Amino acid sequence: MSNKLPENLNNVHIHFVGIKGTGMAALVEILFHAGAVITGSDVSERFYTDEIIEKLGLKALPFSEENITDKIDYVIYSSAYKLDKNPDLIAAVRKNIPCLLYTEALGSYSERSYSCGICGVHGKTSTTGLTGTILKELPLAVQVLAGSVINSFGGTCTYTSPLAKEKSEKKNIFVAETCEYQRHFMSFCPQKIVLTSVEPDHQDYYPTYEDIRGAFVDYICKLPKNGTLIYCADDKGAVETAGIAHDKRPDLNLIPYGTKAEGDYKLTFGKVENEKNIFSLKLFENTDGTSQNDINSKSGDFFLRVPGRHEVMDAAAATALCCELLKDAGKNPLDLYNEIAAGLSNFAGGKRRSEVVARIKSKSGNDVVIVDDYGHHPTAVKTTLEGFRDFYKGRKIIVDFMSHTYSRTQALLKEFAACFGSADEIILHKIYSSARENPSDFTITGRTLFEEVIKTGIDKNRVHYFEEILDAESFVREELEKPLSPEYKDGYLFVTMGAGDNWKLGKKILE
Repeated sequence: MSNKLPENLNNVHIHFVGIKGTGMAALVEILFHAGAVITGSDVSERFYTDEIIEKLGLKALPFSEENITDKIDYVIYSSAYKLDKNPDLIAAVRKNIPCLLYTEALGSYSERSYSCGICGVHGKTSTTGLTGTILKELPLAVQVLAGSVINSFGGTCTYTSPLAKEKSEKKNIFVAETCEYQRHFMSFCPQKIVLTSVEPDHQDYYPTYEDIRGAFVDYICKLPKNGTLIYCADDKGAVETAGIAHDKRPDLNLIPYGTKAEGDYKLTFGKVENEKNIFSLKLFENTDGTSQNDINSKSGDFFLRVPGRHEVMDAAAATALCCELLKDAGKNPLDLYNEIAAGLSNFAGGKRRSEVVARIKSKSGNDVVIVDDYGHHPTAVKTTLEGFRDFYKGRKIIVDFMSHTYSRTQALLKEFAACFGSADEIILHKIYSSARENPSDFTITGRTLFEEVIKTGIDKNRVHYFEEILDAESFVREELEKPLSPEYKDGYLFVTMGAGDNWKLGKKILE
């Protein structure tokens, strides 16, 4: 059975098992627009990806062997489903229909383009979304696939430029978020790689830091001769990984970005005001343009409308990749400064990435911003909350955090306990388990994290524990009605954070 998709996808019938997965729905969009006939199956529960597939005139069927007709040419399936357990997959194997994992299908598609893989423990989705939002303004034939809905893509996970829709002999540029978990990114065929960060994570698969670092090194070594690695000079793990890869492959072209970088993509943080993050990159310091909606920024400055220094770092990565692609196409990035600035200012985040769910007034008249964020690693939680503190200076911050996976919480317990310093009130819950682990194998619980946070010396009256998510509803409602001290003149910021389902609490408060 072939694990490659055909070059010409016109009228090729592909059935997706687990079609509602974020990456799956994004690939559905890409292959649908390439001319494939798509069907798919999944659970009946409604997800935000239902809207993406419905826009294409598709509907998820219940899992059933009857879905696998003789007209189907290929099956693409999510790693959440097994060939010998899922009824669709059992039927497909019986009929000898080629079955490709999502990552294999993505890898196969990447072979037909000039592909750029965006990877790292943190920042993959934002960097991919930022890259796509800049590329929307640039004269290049590109397709972009992100691991979440990106607001500036128009509520989808993908973007295809008008030039890419024209049939031409020239290869399109394909930019995709590529994931390190279980070495999934090894199926991808990159010409350029962006590396945002490397540190311990996915302890169920990578027990040590060296294990996860080794996976990133192997991925970088997939680059062709003289291939390009754009890496974060401010991230110790990324710098170390880039160095090891370069020792193995001295031909690689290494391009650093960040405040510690030398060269074109050296980043300088500016001020944060009017809910805007101002910054500059060395390459554009003498540019005679001004940012769109200029706010006391000198020429050559850029700004983002999303909070956090980590988002500015991701913007530097995205700008570096776009500039290198422009150079490849024989264009001078300095001539397109205004377009790049416009792309950066148009970025409005993604689904569950510092996503502003609502701005409301409480019954007592307090102004409340409700935000949902997917941050589930202590570094991401810490940097995101610091960004909120900087961005929403005049707001009292209440964070509701639900830790994801027992293995991660146990391995990084001290780091998790110390990551909430920028919040005024902290709400914790039970651990959101993974299907890959058995909770009875661990001694740790959500309450363990609660007790560990108090041990850091934080005022214990600021830390609250509710086993179930919605048990915290009345506490949050009462909190949002309280009169605020003068330092919180702008009101409240209520943040649901984590890879679990505590976003439901924000939704409940909104109702």
